Amino acid sequence: MAKDIYMVWTVKKMNRIVTVFLLMMGILLCQAGNAQSIRIKDIGKVAGWRENALTGYGIVTGLAGTGDSGRNKTTRQSISNMLSRFDLAVSSEDVQSRNVAIVMVTANLSPFAHEGDAVDVTVTSIGDARSLVGGSLMLAPLKGADGRIYALAQGSVAVGGYKYDLNGNVIQLNHPTVGAIPGGASIEVGITNHVMSPQQTVTFVLSEPDYTTASRVAAAINKVLGQEVADATDPSGIEITVPEGRRRHLTDFLTQIENVKVEPDRRAKVVINERTGTVVSGGDVQISKVAISQGDLKVSIVTDNSVSQPGFVRQVGENVRTVTIANSRINVDNKSETGFVPANSNTVADLVQALTRIKTSTRDIISILRAVKAAGALHAELVVQ
Repeated sequence: MAKDIYMVWTVKKMNRIVTVFLLMMGILLCQAGNAQSIRIKDIGKVAGWRENALTGYGIVTGLAGTGDSGRNKTTRQSISNMLSRFDLAVSSEDVQSRNVAIVMVTANLSPFAHEGDAVDVTVTSIGDARSLVGGSLMLAPLKGADGRIYALAQGSVAVGGYKYDLNGNVIQLNHPTVGAIPGGASIEVGITNHVMSPQQTVTFVLSEPDYTTASRVAAAINKVLGQEVADATDPSGIEITVPEGRRRHLTDFLTQIENVKVEPDRRAKVVINERTGTVVSGGDVQISKVAISQGDLKVSIVTDNSVSQPGFVRQVGENVRTVTIANSRINVDNKSETGFVPANSNTVADLVQALTRIKTSTRDIISILRAVKAAGALHAELVVQ
């Protein structure tokens, strides 16, 4: 009974996966038939637009006995150094506290950060602290890759978990040694990225390099501006010469560039996730003339045990006893069906529909797509996750 229920549940799940796949393919095909132009800011960015990583070292205090142990010499030395700033001479050997933990503090500095801006920080324990719940980060400087201090972090640590233990009993949720401080860092030194080069040019970089898309972007920009200022130098970069009259108002010029609409070229891809049994096809995926033979031979041996119970008599002889009889039968289920997909306007959706009609499971569909790709009939990039 449980096996039958499981089989019914599995079939229903596979049918839902195939249905979702067909719906997605229908949407993709409709979009391919009615291609729409999108803004170029949605497919790339201006060169120089990037975040900068900041890293710092700090101390979290106020822990309820869940901080670093006394065996951690780094923690004791850090506490001694911190107290020396307040004119307190305490040797590191005299420090015995489980309410303090040493941590690393990280943050990301936006490309055009100004002084006084607040950014989120992440706090991670580097000692043997059990939990950072209830702790507060002391003032910690955050440095960039050049060793310069760009921000100062401080505040109460928010931890999305906990860990409590007593007499060998441990209760833990998520990772209590990692926390965050929303808006916990204040920018002390602002930065400004220079997007315009000394040659008075701006480079627009595509998220997915493609010669056709880069050429279309350059042509669309030239058409909007009414002059030849954009040139696709490579599959990912479009170099734009800023007109002399627009250099003083570069922000307005880039705003106009970002809102230029273009129809990007789509690469044919089929993404397969074998763990979840998901198949997603993007773009116009064509399949050459192909025949799929899906056969499945199932042999099952079923044994039914029955008991022969003799009738009760007054005198039972030596040869009168209960006998167990085993009745075995062999079931052979041979499904041999062939599906043929015509060559006219073949797509992955057509192939999946044909395989669904012969009741092919999602796992088998994945194997078939890989075999079709190996045969050279699937004209798309096959991505297996």
